Amino acid sequence: MGKRRTRKSYDKEFKLMIVNLVQSGRPAKTVAEENNLDDHMIRRWVREYDKYERNSFQGNGNVVQTPEEARIAELEKELQKVKTERDILKKAIGIFSKSDS
Repeated sequence: MGKRRTRKSYDKEFKLMIVNLVQSGRPAKTVAEENNLDDHMIRRWVREYDKYERNSFQGNGNVVQTPEEARIAELEKELQKVKTERDILKKAIGIFSKSDS
């Protein structure tokens, strides 16, 4: 059997410390080597912090959304539900109109 890799997790404070080091002018590659991290992961943390600031690093793969993004997602979900209901009603009208003939 293959080796099972365990996923490392880092708390929000650690990620913020790493982001602050990079934003203070230190190269991501240097910070990565000093902290035994992947530099691509550090760059991703910096991008996330630049985009969401205080709302960054929610954890467990949860998508960080601004209130506007959350509202858009909610409206898109509702739109999909309404479209499905509309399609069902169209089919029902077609079925009932054929049986009346």
